Amino acid sequence: MNRNGNTYTFLYAAIMVVIVAAVLASVSMALKPKQKRNFEIEKKKNILASVKIESNATTAEKIYSEKILTEYVVNVKGDQVDGDAFNTNLKKEHAKAADEMLLPIFEFNTDEGIKYVLPVRGSGLWGPIWGFISLNDDMNTIYGANFDHEGETPGLGAEISTVAFESEFVGKKLFDNTGKLVSILVAKVGQVAPEEHRVDGISGGTITSKGLEKMLLDDFTKYQEFLKKKK
Repeated sequence: MNRNGNTYTFLYAAIMVVIVAAVLASVSMALKPKQKRNFEIEKKKNILASVKIESNATTAEKIYSEKILTEYVVNVKGDQVDGDAFNTNLKKEHAKAADEMLLPIFEFNTDEGIKYVLPVRGSGLWGPIWGFISLNDDMNTIYGANFDHEGETPGLGAEISTVAFESEFVGKKLFDNTGKLVSILVAKVGQVAPEEHRVDGISGGTITSKGLEKMLLDDFTKYQEFLKKKK
């Protein structure tokens, strides 16, 4: 056995692993600001889409700054508190006790008046799903919706991020005539539900549909005191 040869091989391999790790770490650090900026632009595009304002990677920041009136954070009691609405991480907030949660609000000026955008986050079949819901100033009627996902099945659960599905939410109500929060029922074929609270589920995407339904109810419940105070 050539011990010297084996030692050299192991030493060479160890050195190469360290070099490659250092290069990858340097590349990751160099790309981080660009990745952060791309994430922010994508988020602004999605928020704007929820208030029916089209944008792209080039125009999103400019349009966002022109149309945004204010952004702030509230607690589950509906009171405004200190916090950065745009950079609030809903995944982290959902892991907190209810009385410690920060809930972002975005107010936009549109051709049809002021709209209030609420971010939502939940779980689909294969991973997290999230989105933005905009409301009219009655704090009850949905003006627009935008959803996205991490890994739902193309042609099935992934359909939550299509215009055809998102457009079903327009005009739907969160509260019933008694003031009770009902939220939105993502219904299966043949399932009966009040029309003002019902959208059609995705064929073949039942688990994702129900995950989205639960996401909306859970997060609207967190926001309901704010919504009632704003009415």
